[in-house]
Amino acid sequence: MENNDLVNNAERKVKNYFDRVDEIKEYNQEKVLKAFSRNKIGLEHFASVSGYGHDDMGRQALDSVFADVFKAEKAIVRNHFVSGTHTLSCCLFGNLRYGEKLVSVAGRPYDTMEEVIGLRGNRRASLIGHGVSYDEVPLLNESDIDFEGIKNKIDKSVNMVLIQRSRGYSLRKSINIETIKKIVELVKSKNPECICFVDNCYGEFTEKLEPLEAGADLIAGSLIKNPGGGIVEAGGYIAGKTEYVNQAAYRLTAPGIGSEGGAMLNQLRLIFQGLFMAPSVVSEAVKGAILAAQVFEDMGFISTPKPSEPRTDIIQTIKFGEEKPQLEFCRTLQMFSPVESYLTPVPDGVPGYDDKLIMAGGTFIEGSTIELSADGPVRPPYAVYMQGGLNYAHVKIALKGIVNKLLK
Repeated sequence: MENNDLVNNAERKVKNYFDRVDEIKEYNQEKVLKAFSRNKIGLEHFASVSGYGHDDMGRQALDSVFADVFKAEKAIVRNHFVSGTHTLSCCLFGNLRYGEKLVSVAGRPYDTMEEVIGLRGNRRASLIGHGVSYDEVPLLNESDIDFEGIKNKIDKSVNMVLIQRSRGYSLRKSINIETIKKIVELVKSKNPECICFVDNCYGEFTEKLEPLEAGADLIAGSLIKNPGGGIVEAGGYIAGKTEYVNQAAYRLTAPGIGSEGGAMLNQLRLIFQGLFMAPSVVSEAVKGAILAAQVFEDMGFISTPKPSEPRTDIIQTIKFGEEKPQLEFCRTLQMFSPVESYLTPVPDGVPGYDDKLIMAGGTFIEGSTIELSADGPVRPPYAVYMQGGLNYAHVKIALKGIVNKLLK
């Protein structure tokens, strides 16, 4: 079968799943629009200030809009966060103290969080180096949440639980809002004072509800992923209960300053507009992921989630089992990128990771994973994590090229 026929046939199989994605998009678009309206966003909120950034009404309005969208008491949205890992780190260091305890309830966290916690790397700089103890609840069959394990692990000594919504560089299932709600209810039944913190990266606007609406206390994510709509140049957000957001903000800036300072350096309009575009852009990426799932299933690869499964993030995983096809996949995707299509990705070290990574992403924003990209650690099971796509047509075109290469 020609590659065009294979992709077109796959598209016919999944078209009926797109209605669900469009329904979620429209729901979230209306939610964002109402947040803009309620907060009376005007042209004056796009103006920038300099220096300390005191009394920046645009920054204050931006925080209020994000809080409204994510149903939070408070939010802090800043271009000063250098990555999702930095944003998460501020939440952890801001809210945990010497002698307190963190438990990851969804198995081992994402690779870059291992150094933040102190599982490897510079121990002195980590949470463990600052006297915070750590434990985790392994997954059942390396895939499913172990609710009985959580029940046995959580007690009055646990100050915070970390719930990583997306799968990271693992083959486990991503955690949907319904499951997050069950985890939070279980944790709170064992210790009502425990902070339930959700790493929301890759998950925003893939469902109608967000983790705070499922009972979580604190969430964080990156603006060069879903909520930036593909146009935000840098930054992250934190949202949740006022006390916990304030503590994280003190870690980003300094005690006494918190969210009250920080010049936004002419980024306000981009962040406002990126958030407004996000529900639509995320829906395009989700449709592309569903099509990819069907294409790789038809080709006989092990790919998750399945085409029919409801989505809670934008990631599609393809397990190759060998290094060569993993590298070929990424190199071919690079060829179908709008930027630097002429480059050849090679495995290399990346700050925060223990293994070499292969990364494909000719993106307008460096490292943007709401744009079509693929990456993975060069280690067994040699899986590729494909995500993003500013428009569905680009994903479809790239898939045709990838199929042609893989069939050869």
